[in-house]
Amino acid sequence: MSSRMTQEECQRAIEGLSPQLDRYAELIVRKGAAVREGQEVVLQAPVERADFARRVVAHAYEAGAGHVTVIWNDDVMTRLEYENVDLSYFEHTPAWKVAQLNGLAEAGAAFIFLDGSDPASLSGVDPAKPAAASRARNRDCRSFREGMDFGRNVWTIAGVPVKAWACTVFPEVSPDEAVYRLWLAILETARAAGEDPQQEWETHNAAFEKNKRFLNGYAFDRLHYVSSNGTDLTVGLNPGHIWEGGAARTVDGTVFFPNIPTEEVFSTPDRMRVDGVVHSALPLAHAGQVVRDFWLRFENGAVVDYDAAQGKDVLRHILETDENAVRLGECALISKNTPIRQTGILFYDTLYDENASCHLALGMGFPECLEGGLDMDRDQLLAHGVNQSATHVDFMIGSDDLSVTGITATGEEVPVFVDGQWAWECE
Repeated sequence: MSSRMTQEECQRAIEGLSPQLDRYAELIVRKGAAVREGQEVVLQAPVERADFARRVVAHAYEAGAGHVTVIWNDDVMTRLEYENVDLSYFEHTPAWKVAQLNGLAEAGAAFIFLDGSDPASLSGVDPAKPAAASRARNRDCRSFREGMDFGRNVWTIAGVPVKAWACTVFPEVSPDEAVYRLWLAILETARAAGEDPQQEWETHNAAFEKNKRFLNGYAFDRLHYVSSNGTDLTVGLNPGHIWEGGAARTVDGTVFFPNIPTEEVFSTPDRMRVDGVVHSALPLAHAGQVVRDFWLRFENGAVVDYDAAQGKDVLRHILETDENAVRLGECALISKNTPIRQTGILFYDTLYDENASCHLALGMGFPECLEGGLDMDRDQLLAHGVNQSATHVDFMIGSDDLSVTGITATGEEVPVFVDGQWAWECE
């Protein structure tokens, strides 16, 4: 591929991807969302990628969907709203949106989120506004949020390129070429560049089993993270915790893939037993703004101090979402030897960057990561150490020299990660 492509060459190149894009759309519908006969399907998509959204809708109907509802997103319109509307408006979700999202979730809809936006679309906007909107939506749209959190609704998120995002990732080429290159990267990292992506995902899913067996077999009491950037963090794990990864399963037994791509094995830590300092390894793109070079200090599970070279106010609003946003809901392990990391691309998008790097998440924990957790209510989950919050924000900590040691209840220390990869990858 030439370092400079003309607009016509870019157009022909993207047209040449049409068979792969069609297989990618089918993968999202059939493996990601596991659409069933007669089911309501909800598609959220950037209006700039209406062309690909149409492919997804077509495949949803081919899979038997009873009806597809499409909800459009647009970075420019969103920014205009935040610039021109008072903060007080965002402190409550409009009644029509509450009725829409809750009603769809309660009807058993499968949710498909096409992820593509400008990482800095809200740069300079008061971060209190998107923070308030997010907080209100998670509070007011309880059926929608809990349907996904508690395994009642299938959901999947998959990437699509928009020009502003593509130009952030590939600033050295024209916007058209950047979009083409980002399409190639998305297809490759989603294992959708070949002839049979659905079979690729069956094979990929089987590869998670070894890592889950190892971690679940040891039932570690805690993990100790250390890297040369200053990270020295101990994360306690709950009795009865479970490591998950790859395919997920709803309470009615439907198997689906929440993230396309995915490389992580993850669990929910003990919300009260996190101590030490952790430093970011990659920027955090959140709510249209970017946080860089930040660190968090934990005591007894809660963040007690933090700083950032850029975006400290954004970080503050995340931590102030509610009383439990300062606690961890997830710890995830991802080797640096994965397709996403090997591309060498910084995507400025959590879906991709979190799957290129070990990460933690502030906020909501996963009920499925605790024995019997899906049968517990929020108070019971809290009592068992699973954090409950209106937010869930992943941030990447997987430096190339990260070491993670598992410590059992008897004090045995077992290498889990060495130099950013599974210990057995170093053997």
